Amino acid sequence: MAPWTHTYLSPQTERRLCCASREPAQSFTQYIDTAEGDNEYTPQTLEEYWNGESIRRIRTQMLNNEVPSECEVCDKKLLNQDVYRDYFTHLFAHKWEDVIPSTDADGYTTMKPISWDYRFSNLCNFKCRMCGPMLSSSWETESRKQGKIEPWMEKSVKQSIETFQKDQVEREFAQAVEEHRVEEIYWVGGEPLMYEQHWRYMQRIIELGDGPRLYARYNTNLSRVSYRGVDLYDDILKNIRDWQICASIDGTGAVGEYIRTGLNYQEWLTYFAMGTRYAGYDRRKMRIDFTLTLPGLFEIVNICRLARDLNVDILAKVTFAFTPDIAMSPLFLPRKHLDRVVNDLLLNTNVDNRTIREMLKSLLDRPTFEEQFPEEYSKARLKGKWRMDAMDNLRGGMRFADTLKDDKIQDWWNGLG
Repeated sequence: MAPWTHTYLSPQTERRLCCASREPAQSFTQYIDTAEGDNEYTPQTLEEYWNGESIRRIRTQMLNNEVPSECEVCDKKLLNQDVYRDYFTHLFAHKWEDVIPSTDADGYTTMKPISWDYRFSNLCNFKCRMCGPMLSSSWETESRKQGKIEPWMEKSVKQSIETFQKDQVEREFAQAVEEHRVEEIYWVGGEPLMYEQHWRYMQRIIELGDGPRLYARYNTNLSRVSYRGVDLYDDILKNIRDWQICASIDGTGAVGEYIRTGLNYQEWLTYFAMGTRYAGYDRRKMRIDFTLTLPGLFEIVNICRLARDLNVDILAKVTFAFTPDIAMSPLFLPRKHLDRVVNDLLLNTNVDNRTIREMLKSLLDRPTFEEQFPEEYSKARLKGKWRMDAMDNLRGGMRFADTLKDDKIQDWWNGLG
């Protein structure tokens, strides 16, 4: 249902079918794009995109019961076991009866988007180690200090992006709000609770009387729950039809704070527990969003225990990578080490979460980077280690090797050079 209901925009104003869609870049390559952009900033308006050639083709393929190449992340479960496609099907199945009469043979539709994932900037107060400048202004600042300037970070281009966001993107979203067309919002960033736009538009939707028909989802680091006297739980979420918060946490205590630079673990726990009180007995509303990293392999027991203590579910996915030099991914490990750790976890009775277990089982079948990139891996693993060492030197405190709670894996890591 996504091509008839949903619209996505990255902080660099790249438009896609959804955030998990693998497509050629328009201007600047995003993290899962299939082809490089030309680095010439040529943004599209929603009107230009919504019935453009690409999305019309996707609609036509879907109506012909074909799987578009853009949808392989869901079709092949590359990111997680609970795929995004099923979410759109579940949420908007009742709209299917509108699709056929409103869609021409070439994929043109008169339906308008009612589901929004607009990322108004890369504003974020964290520097998660599996993230980067495109999704974090804190990462961007660090990169600039090191002289690592990507094309979209050039002063004139950055200014053009900010102008387009302010003058065009906000106009598109504000128009949908004022026309009572917003039925679902996915607030994600950057860090969405740092966005002034989040607080302004959510209050406006409630003022317009549309709260009872709105479903809001959040993917947030949960480092704040209020803004200028407005409380997320009391003033916003209590006044809408339904909501869900996927609060990101990839390890507990010091390891969690290492993975997500900027995290105050105890503060996160306080804000999360606050949300569970508002969620009541609805386990969907507050969920732990766990991205499995290599350090996170050794936090799985703690994460399962945390979910039990909080009486919540876990949304789990594996660190995404299409190059073999990403040391934060568990697939960076050689097969013998990965299988040993995963099998030990599967035998551990404390690893009792279904989603976690399914994710672990999938690692036994997925090719490691060494298997996937046999000719590149020997050099790539050195590059990956060098990158992590450089980041550790820059940020100080705990080091990557300290998070690897396995003697054999520590020896392997230290022996990389």
